[in-house]
Amino acid sequence: MLSRRSVRIKVMQLIYSLDRDESLKPKDIIKSYSSNIELSFELFLFSVYVIYNITQVSTNDMAKRKSKHLPTEIDKSFTDKLVKNPLMQDIAENTVLAKKWEALEFESKINKDYISKIYDAFAKTESYQEFISKETTDADVLELLLELFRFCRQNEYYNEMLEDNFYNWVDDKSLVVGTVKKYLKLLPTDSKNSFKEFLPEDETVKEFGLNLLKKTVSSKEQLMQHIIPVLENWDHERLALVDTILLQMALCELKDFPTIPTKVTMNEYVELAKHYSTVKSKEFINGILDKLSTELIKSGDIVKEGRGLEE
Repeated sequence: MLSRRSVRIKVMQLIYSLDRDESLKPKDIIKSYSSNIELSFELFLFSVYVIYNITQVSTNDMAKRKSKHLPTEIDKSFTDKLVKNPLMQDIAENTVLAKKWEALEFESKINKDYISKIYDAFAKTESYQEFISKETTDADVLELLLELFRFCRQNEYYNEMLEDNFYNWVDDKSLVVGTVKKYLKLLPTDSKNSFKEFLPEDETVKEFGLNLLKKTVSSKEQLMQHIIPVLENWDHERLALVDTILLQMALCELKDFPTIPTKVTMNEYVELAKHYSTVKSKEFINGILDKLSTELIKSGDIVKEGRGLEE
């Protein structure tokens, strides 16, 4: 589920916290790292939970339509197939997933009024009305559920609900969106543990992310000994803190992770600078890393495994 980029972001944020909060110790942010990884998976599960709850409102909608004194033809033909379909029923009947939701206390995290408002707004869309009016296949159901998920991400109530419960929603949004889509496309499935396929992989979160965090923090002074001479006219004490952290992480990755190509590392940290630091940081980080990598490859401090990895 988690990509190396998303892990780099979490490591960057934790090192930033360590620098700004004197009460924090390295062991504290290592513990926080594990919690943050778990929170990303919980965010994925909560996103699925919210979608399922929205689809459930269609049953209430049907009951209201059928109870009207003068129902329209649309009211008469309306069904709750938004939830009564093989994909959503797979979720409804998944006792393992239900227990996980209960353990995470998701019921207390949703705003039922918001859920109803999101459904009511979606029910007015042309795509939903067309879905209700025709015979549909599982492929049609999947298409509409994906459309519902797109609609949710543009809805203020949905985003408020996610942001209120998960501070990592903004940073993990693209990651979670992709994971939810993949999960929906798996349905229906014979396995009640299919959602566990999206648990973060140890190779990404431990072998890469946790080691990157530990090594960057523990070797901060040694890393700066390489970085400072390359800064030339820049006073390292006046650098943006995020830039300093990104340079430390990038250098650590260049030196201590031999299977990651040099260009990949450089491109990744330039992108992080673009999104998380100052306007000029992208060019600054790119220039400094280019000089660092060139010098350290020549000195033998950067050695990559596999042909072409230094490039």
